[in-house]
Amino acid sequence: MSLNGHVVSGGAMYQANQWVEKGTGGEVLRSSMTRIGGGWDVFRTLTQSWSLDDPSWRVYALRNDGTLFRWHVNPTNDGVEHWEAAGSYPGFSAVKAVTLLSRTSTYDTLLATTRGGALYTIHIPLSQPMKPVVKPLRTSTWQGFETLMASRCGQYGTLLLGIDKDSGSGYLYAVGHANGTATVINSLGKVPATFGDPVDFSWGSVVDAPLFGE
Repeated sequence: MSLNGHVVSGGAMYQANQWVEKGTGGEVLRSSMTRIGGGWDVFRTLTQSWSLDDPSWRVYALRNDGTLFRWHVNPTNDGVEHWEAAGSYPGFSAVKAVTLLSRTSTYDTLLATTRGGALYTIHIPLSQPMKPVVKPLRTSTWQGFETLMASRCGQYGTLLLGIDKDSGSGYLYAVGHANGTATVINSLGKVPATFGDPVDFSWGSVVDAPLFGE
């Protein structure tokens, strides 16, 4: 079993890995932290787009001034990630929380809340230059969520978890195929748990199907 992801500490980004090795002496827990680069203290969100069909993936990060950046990430032969800048676009200073809604061979779509309470899709073609298209799904009541997490549900649906850090509460929603303000969003109620951690991490498995909410 292995867990891997990205960690920002002291302004630097690290490739973090933790795995369990089984041998004649039993199970041994091992971990590693590989530094990717500095300057990450000015970013406030990090969103990954990945697929089992593609060994590389894309990363989106929102800088404090509202500029959205994209990188292509490829693993090298020694397992270390190689990050290549793949565009940026300004104008997202009002965004509060971000998660991946869908990924295809030609575009990524992010789901985002704003400080004013709106819920938007940010449709990002993979072509250059990077020109996102923003569409509202809802225009109010979503400002309470500092964290969003999404998981595929069915062929076109998405199970969405919104976390309110002020109250430590989480709320579940079933989101249908993205279609602007006509998008079906059904509330499934409050989650019977407390979300008190300052940072929440999404959990994914290599057997999970890729998101396809739009």
